[in-house]
Amino acid sequence: MFKKKAVVLLSGGLDSATTLAMARQQGFECYALTCVYGQRHGVEVESARRVAQALGVQSHQQIAIDLSLFGGSALTDSDVPVPRDRSPEAMSEKIPVTYVPARNTVFLSLALAWAEALGAYDLFIGVNAMDYSGYPDCRPAFIEAFERTANLATAAAVEGKGTFHIHTPIIAMTKSQIILEGMQLGLDYGLTHSCYDPDEQGRSCGHCDSCQLRLRGFDQAGLTDPAAYQDQ
Repeated sequence: MFKKKAVVLLSGGLDSATTLAMARQQGFECYALTCVYGQRHGVEVESARRVAQALGVQSHQQIAIDLSLFGGSALTDSDVPVPRDRSPEAMSEKIPVTYVPARNTVFLSLALAWAEALGAYDLFIGVNAMDYSGYPDCRPAFIEAFERTANLATAAAVEGKGTFHIHTPIIAMTKSQIILEGMQLGLDYGLTHSCYDPDEQGRSCGHCDSCQLRLRGFDQAGLTDPAAYQDQ
């Protein structure tokens, strides 16, 4: 049976893995794109490979684009400490230092280029505007604007071959809802990695914003996080 193709941005984290599982469940033939962007650790890239293999994507491309050359983020500059043990209120006060300048704009542009080459008009990205750390490129307004841009900037759209759609299936879900959805789809969260600052063994710190959001989500879902943590 013919399936529509979709390019799915896959970081190896909980949100992107769930998004891939949802795209697959919707019947798309999935092409996963992982960006190796100079992040301070390679653990999530290994997680992306495991998730892509487990979910049987048609193709998994890993593209290197070194955003650490620009700096400006705790995720790409080892001299900038990752915030730890912050309250939910502190997380939402302002855009944190873990924001990577224009990251989702860059990633979506690369996904769009691959999608146009494939003849795919559906792109999936696991942005979330509920349990998020104030990143401006996770908001619905940004996604809507990028979708308009995609249909203005590509030959395929201008020539009327198709209309690009940016899918954000988890954008309005809480972390616990995302986890429960993934569990229902049979996703093994032990394959995923969310920590901003893991140790040399790849174990999550349990204290950064991302770890706290993840742990709180599993707790609210009444489940135990299968990820390995340094304090365990």
